[in-house]
Formats: sequence, structure tokens, C-alpha cells
Amino acid sequence: MYGLYSILLLFSLIVYFPIYFVRSCIIRREGLRFRQRCGFLLKKKSSQKRSIWIHAVSVGEVLSLQHLIVLIKQKHPDWIIQFSCLTDTGFRIAKEKLKDVDDIFFVPLDFRLIVSKFFRYLKPDVFILAESEFWPNLLREADRKTNGVLLINGRISSRSFRRYQKVRFLINRILSHISLFLVQTKRDKKMLEEIGVDPNVIRVAGNLKAEIELPILEQQEIEKLQGSVNIPEGAKVIVAGSVRKGEEELLLKAFSCAREENQELLLILAPRHPDRTNEVEKICQKYPLGILRRTGVYSGAEWDVLILDTLGELAKFYALSDVAFVGGSLVPWGGHNLLEPAYYAKPIFFGPHMDNFAHLSEIFVEAGAARIVKNKADLVRMFSLQDETEYLEMGQKAKSTLLSLQGATDKTLQAIDSLMDTQ
Repeated sequence: MYGLYSILLLFSLIVYFPIYFVRSCIIRREGLRFRQRCGFLLKKKSSQKRSIWIHAVSVGEVLSLQHLIVLIKQKHPDWIIQFSCLTDTGFRIAKEKLKDVDDIFFVPLDFRLIVSKFFRYLKPDVFILAESEFWPNLLREADRKTNGVLLINGRISSRSFRRYQKVRFLINRILSHISLFLVQTKRDKKMLEEIGVDPNVIRVAGNLKAEIELPILEQQEIEKLQGSVNIPEGAKVIVAGSVRKGEEELLLKAFSCAREENQELLLILAPRHPDRTNEVEKICQKYPLGILRRTGVYSGAEWDVLILDTLGELAKFYALSDVAFVGGSLVPWGGHNLLEPAYYAKPIFFGPHMDNFAHLSEIFVEAGAARIVKNKADLVRMFSLQDETEYLEMGQKAKSTLLSLQGATDKTLQAIDSLMDTQ
């Protein structure tokens, strides 16, 4: 099975290389990272200290691990922490945010010889996988070369579950290399069991993302941020974060209608990928609205729609918002993280497509902390801010709900210690 998989992977790389090259190098202006992912720039482990290798896919997973990594280093300052990720953005954020990590690199191409080289060089005692990216050769070699393989913050989306059911025998062989599954919800546990994973190696630990630690912005700091982008006093700000292609038109149509009744409404539009800024700006220009980029703000500039074309600032803008909309949910993408606006006690809105955060979104909706918007009329009501008192109550419920979900970090630390002690 693994030999056939490697052949198919090689074939896919050859066939899709031109597309991958255009998308990564020309459109996104990112490198292919083949040398790094083949291990040519890999650093050999230079001491006999105990070590762990943590792998996360991209930005969301990287950010969810910040607090955990700090606590690991505090508890075990002599451990070496090695960290890999898949995307350029994830790599940059890891370099910026994960100060306690000893080495950061790109995950190897999933061929056995390459993966084996990584394990020979790094010599981790435990391999830790965040969420749901299952590379067959990586997991098999991790099982062979370490004390154990741990899945943390695990989740199975409905779409993935349907795919896994179709290839149940194959996915079971891959997942058999994981020693322990720490999943976010009972729903994730049930789906893994239905796929065929042994219930005895699955534990519900909660969601590490619920234990996010963001900057606490005092009123003076919020006012300074408002001034830096020329938000006038009395304006009502809606932040639409991590917006995906196809959502801008829906949001802008509804926003334009709401502004006919209230000219004090402002929209901050944050594309999921800043490289779409030009495309998003062209869409905005179809509407009779003042458009400005975050990087183009100047003293006295007025705007109706601000395009957030920077990285790492979305959370701060959630903090100054009156309403937060979570993107990737009006189109069938699966939604994005709703916990950042919850941290700042903001009323949360999202579309019907929240498969990636299905359980979380259900919890927030049931708690009265979030609402689903399904059509233009719902979006217009969201923008209109007709009942501000109710929205403030929603925000407080969002914060309370977030606090009630915390506790996964301690369970994860215990599991890591247990596997590290396995000889």
C-alpha cells in the first residue's frame, strides 16, 4: 500500500507541478521549498537532550499551539522542541510567535527515504501532530522511530469523514500508527470510532484554540488604533474576517443596503489571503462606497470599506469592532476560527457552512453568543445593528462560552509527559 501511495504521490507532483508553481511562485510569490522539504537544509540534533517534534499545517494551527509550547518549555526547559509546518504563512507566523521553539522547518515531502532522513537527523522521542493532517509515510516512520505518536486538538470534519468512510481500510492502516488521539469533541471521537479506530486510544480533551491568549487592549489602545485608521467617533464598525472568494459580493450588497439607513456604518474587510487584495479591491469598486487599503491609510482619509491587507492584525480589529463576521462560511469552505472575536466579547455572526468548526459553532449558537446568517436579509440585519443592547449581551455570552471551553492544555501536557516516559 505504501509503495503504491508513493508512486501516486510522485505522479501527482509531476502532473501538478506547473499549477503548483504558478499558484505558489507567481500568484502568491512564495517559494516551492523543495530543498527544505527534501532535508537538504536540515540541522542535525547536536545533543542528547530529550526532544519532541510538533507538526502543524498553517496559521490557525500554529497560533493554537502558542500557549501549549510555552508551558512545555516552562515545565521541561531542557527539552528540545522541533516544529514543522506546511505553508509559507504558517512558517512566518511560527518564526514570529513561537519563541520557545528550538528549530522551525518545513514538513518533509512524504516519501519514505526523505522522511527517514528527517527522523535520523532530528531524533525526536515523541512525534506530535496537530488537528487532522495525516501523511502516511510520516506517520509510519514516526511510529517506528519514536516512543509514540500523539494527535492533539484532533478534529474530523463532515467532509473528511465521508471521504474516510469510502477508504476505511486504508485510513485505518494509516491511523493505526497514532498511539493516542486527543480530540476536541465527543462528535470527533464518535466519527473516529465509526471509521474503525480503537475507542481505548481516543480521549476527548477539548479545544486548544479555546485557550488563546491575545493582547488585552485597554480603551486608550483601542482609541489609538481607531485613530490610526481614521475611524470617526460614533461610527459603528463591522469586521468581516478571513473572507473567502465569493463572499465579498454578498457582504458588500448587504452592507450597501444597510448604509442607506445608517451612514455611520463602516466595514473592515479582511481577505483570508492578503494576496487577493487587488481582486477584492476591484469587487469593492463596483459599489458607491469609499474604499481604502489598510496600508494606504493617510491622515484625514475617509472610507466606508477598509481592506485589511496586512498579516497578524485581524485580532486587534476584532477588538475594536461592534460586530464580528467569520468568513469562509457563506460559501462551502467550512468556516474559520470564531474564538478571536469571542475573546474580545464581540457578537459573532457566520454563514451556514461551518463544517470545520461544527461543534464549536453549535455551542455558541445554542448559548446565544452567535447567529447564523443565511441570506441577504440576514446580512442586512447583521449590519444594521438594530438592537445594540442585545448585541452587547451576545458579546458577553461569547466571552463566557469561550471560558467554559478551556482545559485542553492540561490534558495535552499530561499525554505528552506520558508518552515521553514510555521506553
